[in-house]
Amino acid sequence: MGKNYIDIENDHGEMLRYRKHVNGRGLVAHGAKVHPSALVENGAYVEPGVQIAAGVRVGRGAWIESDAVIGPEARIEPHAHICAGAVIGAGAHIGVRTQVGHNARIAVGSLIGDDEIINDGEAVATDRRGLRLAA
Repeated sequence: MGKNYIDIENDHGEMLRYRKHVNGRGLVAHGAKVHPSALVENGAYVEPGVQIAAGVRVGRGAWIESDAVIGPEARIEPHAHICAGAVIGAGAHIGVRTQVGHNARIAVGSLIGDDEIINDGEAVATDRRGLRLAA
């Protein structure tokens, strides 16, 4: 049986230990809180301080930066990038290769399509078709 963790050096020369999440085998840093029912697919990275609620799905190659919060039943598609401090509401869907900026807020149930960029600090709410609602 192989080891269930990997050590990776960050941009500041510090070694961070990531464990393989029991559901999906994605890498979760020490200090992140991921609900056991969440799926973190192999190849996804979850940084320290992140909180991921029950029923969340994080796709392959997705990167969730420090102190981001992902609400229950949200979906983060493959290769999406959730920047530090971002908040993704319950049931929201973040598309493939989409970037959600630092401290951005995605409302409950919002649909953000593929290849979109949500700017730093931006608050976004959409209807079920992905059309943006007035703030």
